[in-house]
Amino acid sequence: MSPKAANPIKSTKTTFRIIEALKELDGAGVTELAEHLDLPKSNVHNYLSTLEEEEYVVKEGTTFHVGIRFLELGAYARSRRDLYDIARPEMDKIAEKEGELVNLLVEEHGRGTYVYRVAGDDAVEVDAHVGTRVYLHCTALGKAILAHMPEERVEEIIDQHGLPKITENTITDREALYARLEQVRKQGVAFDREERLEGLCCAAAPIRSDSGRVLGALSISGPTTRVQGDRLEEEIPSLLEQATNVIELNITYS
Repeated sequence: MSPKAANPIKSTKTTFRIIEALKELDGAGVTELAEHLDLPKSNVHNYLSTLEEEEYVVKEGTTFHVGIRFLELGAYARSRRDLYDIARPEMDKIAEKEGELVNLLVEEHGRGTYVYRVAGDDAVEVDAHVGTRVYLHCTALGKAILAHMPEERVEEIIDQHGLPKITENTITDREALYARLEQVRKQGVAFDREERLEGLCCAAAPIRSDSGRVLGALSISGPTTRVQGDRLEEEIPSLLEQATNVIELNITYS
């Protein structure tokens, strides 16, 4: 489970609830936000005014939005991971060659976060972007990571986040997920057959340190009309194996 603060600061938690709500609502006024969070309007106004003063939210008319200053923090957090800089050149090559969407995901607090995505010429638009957080059990990337985590950590993540059903193909049974993760370990690659997004298939491979610790996962995804059969089962896994091997060597010896 996530560590619990011994003495949580209520105002800090409220600040982040407001920021998350602004993202969820794609911007909101004071009244809408107060009703959404069940907070007094005066309190919400004070929080928003402070965040605006500190340049973390912007106001357009009567609507507040998350400010672009958060991008600076996100970029800094991403730059702290060597994996991003090392994986990016290999990902760019794959995207140019295959024309599909190539993704890099890392785990933090039991969820997956996209830290880099590059679209080839034929790539389809999807609902995620750099910084988007996803459940691990419903993506090829997430399963590639879970398969190489200690079992007790996998248990913690499931206990914390559950196994919510995202599409009709999502694995929602704990034992079925464990069986799938064992298959991933044997094959060295994980698949997502419309488990997070209908019409999208994906293959992913883990990226590991020289000690065996999983650092993240790399994937290639595309529409089911193109990413299926031998291309999904053989061609893409082969590309991923080559790319992750290069990335792992560069991580080890950089």
